[in-house]
Amino acid sequence: MATNLDDLIPSADQLMQQIAMAEAEKAAESFRKHAQEEAQKRAEMERLSKPSGLSEEEKIELAAKVIGRAMASGSTEMLVYRFPNQLCTDHGRAINQLESGWEKTLTGIPKEVYQLWYDYLRPRGYKIKFQIIDWPGGMPGDIGVTLRWG
Repeated sequence: MATNLDDLIPSADQLMQQIAMAEAEKAAESFRKHAQEEAQKRAEMERLSKPSGLSEEEKIELAAKVIGRAMASGSTEMLVYRFPNQLCTDHGRAINQLESGWEKTLTGIPKEVYQLWYDYLRPRGYKIKFQIIDWPGGMPGDIGVTLRWG
């Protein structure tokens, strides 16, 4: 035989080492991916928790586009925004309990959405509803903002 048996067939110990190394690499890759996703979530939360930087005119134009698309489809309401409950100072508890003053718990962009409705859309007869829209593991999750008319 021209080739050494050890070159053709690894020992059981060598095989187990290779399997362990492959599993360790998979675990490390999974950890890296999870860490990257968490970093992206933190960056997104940071971005959403601060003012958008849009002028009032830009916000109104954006709202007009959203409303125009909804009306073109014949809808009388539309989910216009969705955000993590962490953007409320109480994680959405007051919204969920329909407490008076719940809007004071809003921060960042969700607060801007509410203020835009309050200042410009409410006087024109639009209604707004903030509510918990998903319940991961039975706990409050994201909050949806629905705009209604008609």
